[in-house]
Amino acid sequence: MLEKAKGTWAEEVPRILWAYHTTPQSITKETPFSLVYGIDVMIPVEFHESSPRFQNFVAEKSNEGKKVNLDLLDEVREQTCIKSKALKRIVELRPRTKVRPRQF
Repeated sequence: MLEKAKGTWAEEVPRILWAYHTTPQSITKETPFSLVYGIDVMIPVEFHESSPRFQNFVAEKSNEGKKVNLDLLDEVREQTCIKSKALKRIVELRPRTKVRPRQF
């Protein structure tokens, strides 16, 4: 994305960060935004296209859902940490099969 915006990369950085923070990560299957705030973010496209999530929004139910999500947030963060550490350990223990020893 930054190659296309040669002289205006500074204006693109917020969009790129937004995309990163709202995209589920491969290791944890969670978005960084949801790990911080306990809820999934509604992206701008959902407002403009009137998505079902936007059309069916009810404030009272949303507030109840937020409370439940906040109660479960510590558990989700802990599970995410466990997944991340487990994957790191697997990578550390995996033999380096593509490395060929060479002598000089």
